[in-house]
Amino acid sequence: MYRLPVGHVIEEIIEFLVDHLSFATKACSVVVESSLRLLEKGMVAIPEPLFILVAGALVWRLSKDRRLGLFAVLGLALIWNMGLWKATMSTVALVLVATLFAIMLGVPIGIFTAVNRMAYRIIMPTLDVMQTMPAFVYLIPAIPFFGLGKMAAIFSTVIFSMPPAIRLTCLGIKQVPEDLVECAEAFGTSRWQRLVKLELPLARSTILAGVNQTVMLALSMVVIAAMIGAKGLGGEVWKAIQRLQMGRGFEAGIGIVIVAIILDRVLQKAGKQNNNP
Repeated sequence: MYRLPVGHVIEEIIEFLVDHLSFATKACSVVVESSLRLLEKGMVAIPEPLFILVAGALVWRLSKDRRLGLFAVLGLALIWNMGLWKATMSTVALVLVATLFAIMLGVPIGIFTAVNRMAYRIIMPTLDVMQTMPAFVYLIPAIPFFGLGKMAAIFSTVIFSMPPAIRLTCLGIKQVPEDLVECAEAFGTSRWQRLVKLELPLARSTILAGVNQTVMLALSMVVIAAMIGAKGLGGEVWKAIQRLQMGRGFEAGIGIVIVAIILDRVLQKAGKQNNNP
């Protein structure tokens, strides 16, 4: 039976892109890694007790929940006590940078998908494929473009975590009631005015839900990306697996859970506050 050369074609495409885009990927890698290194050094330079107190106050302020603020203080203190502070700051920095890129790309693509039928028909099936693809597959194209290291981890994390931002931005805009859209059109608003002044404000809570999912996926992918040099808490888990240090692996896992709970609850509270001003 004739075998379709699917894998060979994909390899040829990746090699072609690497050969012709290497100058751009190298320049991007230098800029992003420098920014990431500066962010990590800035976070680590802050004394741990001060950082924990400020983070707890900020979580309390954003979520309007004292219990969540107290949980943030106790959880970060536990991470510090377990000797995982630098690894946690590295992971948080990676998540922040990857999420920023994913949102900067995902929200505009989601808006374009919502307003253009042809784009909707092309992008939505693509998102289905992206969301069903195993997470480890995204590590494969990152290595030839950026090599082993944090830039490859950011690249794979952005690609993996971007679909919810696109999908939920599109969904939020499409869920705007038709009668409000018709009313805006009756008053002579342009397409841009209708988008900025009507559709995006009404879709804000749905877009924030997409941001929440993007952050959670970025955090999970950063852990997986430890296999290609992401380090951080994922690197601690990976080292514990290689050395059969079960206790250390669970400690790093607990650190990941604490960071995930804090980020998830803060974003959920922010979404509810925007939904019910």
